[in-house]
Amino acid sequence: MKVGVFCLHIELTFDNSKKTAIKKFELPVYYRSSITGRIKEARRVKDLRKQDFSPTLLDFGPVQFYLARHFGFCYGVENAIEISYRALNENPDKDVYLLSQMIHNQEVNADLQSRGIKFIADTDGTQFIPWEKIGREDVVIIPAFGTTLEIENFLLDKEVEVQKYNTTCPFVEKVWNRAEKLGKENYTIIIHGKARHEETRATFSHSAHSGSSVIVQDMNDSEKLAQYVNGEKSIEDFFRDFENKFSKGFNPKKDLQRVGVVNQTTMLAAETQAIADFFKDVMVKKYGLENLKDHFADTRDTLCYATNDNQDSTYQLLGVGADLAVVVGGYNSSNTSHIVELCERKFPTYFINSEREIKSEMEIHHFDFHHKEIQVTQNFLQDKRPIKIVLTSGASCPDTLVDRVMLKLLEYFSGSKTVEEVLKAF
Repeated sequence: MKVGVFCLHIELTFDNSKKTAIKKFELPVYYRSSITGRIKEARRVKDLRKQDFSPTLLDFGPVQFYLARHFGFCYGVENAIEISYRALNENPDKDVYLLSQMIHNQEVNADLQSRGIKFIADTDGTQFIPWEKIGREDVVIIPAFGTTLEIENFLLDKEVEVQKYNTTCPFVEKVWNRAEKLGKENYTIIIHGKARHEETRATFSHSAHSGSSVIVQDMNDSEKLAQYVNGEKSIEDFFRDFENKFSKGFNPKKDLQRVGVVNQTTMLAAETQAIADFFKDVMVKKYGLENLKDHFADTRDTLCYATNDNQDSTYQLLGVGADLAVVVGGYNSSNTSHIVELCERKFPTYFINSEREIKSEMEIHHFDFHHKEIQVTQNFLQDKRPIKIVLTSGASCPDTLVDRVMLKLLEYFSGSKTVEEVLKAF
């Protein structure tokens, strides 16, 4: 069955340069956005160099929405979705498999499954389909997070084609390339990421192939690791503190003399930079500023442009006088949880995966990612008029979902301007 498509433009800015490139993706009409897509295009045309990260105000009268300058699908996600639907179109008589979820969004994954794609494993590695069922005639798609060298080589040994529909995000591959360079220069690769996340598992596999590698999730882990840099704790303690987070044969005494930091691209960019700066200071104190280059590699060029843009846009949202924030995205989405984390600094924040979680003008069901549970909040829409709502989403969330959330909220405000009236400005 052929999948209907439309052309979607996306602006790319590489390495924070002033050069921009326009890439045209063909995505299913299912993802077409009539509201936020129109606003994004208008902002893009006016700000090609992406110098303005201020939010967009949509004033409907009794309710006002502040939309982040950048949110929703990034380059890597759109590239992965386009390739996945192309794999379906080009192989109507074959079994088409995904190694795991394409991205961390239930709407996208459900649509792919409804069209016949089968998931081999869950995001945590739980196997759904035995490897014995996968043969050389089958189509296997590598998701945007990438995959481990072990899985890739296993499939190659089974003579399964893995490159034709490899959707690994190019910015993830950029991290792998940087890690490989660090390894060849005898630096130990410190990966800032969540050890169980698919992307971090893939990055760790590639980096461990190139050099000694260890995973830190946050500054607390980094401070623990610094104790081993300084010889303050025993090797036995290291193996306990970083169990299943270091490469084979890792020797803390030898392998922490030269380090460089790379990251899971969906982590908070500011936190990755803070961790890198922290290890830089550790090395300066231990070896002296004059010897820094022999012990620390500057790797800030591995930070993902889309993660930076979305997070910088969220920081700009924190400056508006809003009453609450609604963040839309998959509950297992790392980048979305970090946007929620930022919004929580300023607003009562509700993390929802679709408009269906808004049960009425009085009740909303939302995800507490700190405790991994659904919460129910009553009277979340305050009596204040106009009420001001921050609205944004994660990089794996279709803009159509944001549209649907906005339209659902508008239903509760009588006397609101129509969408078309408000969009005349765009």
